[in-house]
Amino acid sequence: FSPGSLSTVTAALRFLYRITLKREWTIEELPMPKRPSRLPVILSREEVLRFLDALERPKHRAIFAAIYAAGLRVSEATHLKVGDIDSQRMMLRVEQGKGQKDRYVMLSDRLLAELRAYWKLARPAHWMFPGDMPDKPITRGAVQLACQRGRLASGVQKPFSPHSLRHTFATHLLESGTDVRTIQLLLGHRSLSTTTIYLKVATSTVCS
Repeated sequence: FSPGSLSTVTAALRFLYRITLKREWTIEELPMPKRPSRLPVILSREEVLRFLDALERPKHRAIFAAIYAAGLRVSEATHLKVGDIDSQRMMLRVEQGKGQKDRYVMLSDRLLAELRAYWKLARPAHWMFPGDMPDKPITRGAVQLACQRGRLASGVQKPFSPHSLRHTFATHLLESGTDVRTIQLLLGHRSLSTTTIYLKVATSTVCS
C-alpha cells in the first residue's frame, strides 16, 4: 500500500482506540508512515511553447497560457471572469482563491494578446472560459483531459499536469532573478516555506 493509504488506516485506528474505546494510545504502537518527498515536474520554456502550439482549440490554448503566464491554480483559471482582465493596469484579478483570498497577478502583453484573440472568436459574456453550459465555467476534468491530449500531441515526454504549468511559472521567475517573497505573493502561498521548494528545482539558481 502507498503511504497515503497507510496513513488513512492509521488515523482510523487511532480514532477507534482514543475516541471510541477511550483507550490510551502511544505513537510508537503504530507510527504514521513517512510520505516520500517529491519535486514538481518543471517544463522548459521550449516545452511550454510546444505544448501550447499543440493545442487545437483556442479556448484551451488561452486557459493554459493563463495558468502558465500568471501562475494560476486550475480552479482559479476556470473561474476567471471577463471583468477580471484589467488591461489598463495590466493585471488579472483572482477572486476568492485558495483560502478565500483575493489577489492580483501580473498580466503580460503576450498573455493579453492571447486572451484577446480568444475572446474575439468565442465572445464569452461572463465566464472567460465557459463550459458546455454557457452559464457555468469549464470543469477541471475538461482542463485535465485537454492537457493530456495536448501533451501527447506535443511530444513532450515529461508526465506533467495543468498544475505543473504553475510550478513552471514560479521556477522560471526564480531563474530570471525574481525574489522568493514576490513569487510567494504572486502564487498566493500562505507560508514562505511552501514557495522555497522552487529553490530546489531552479536549475540556473542551483548551478550559480
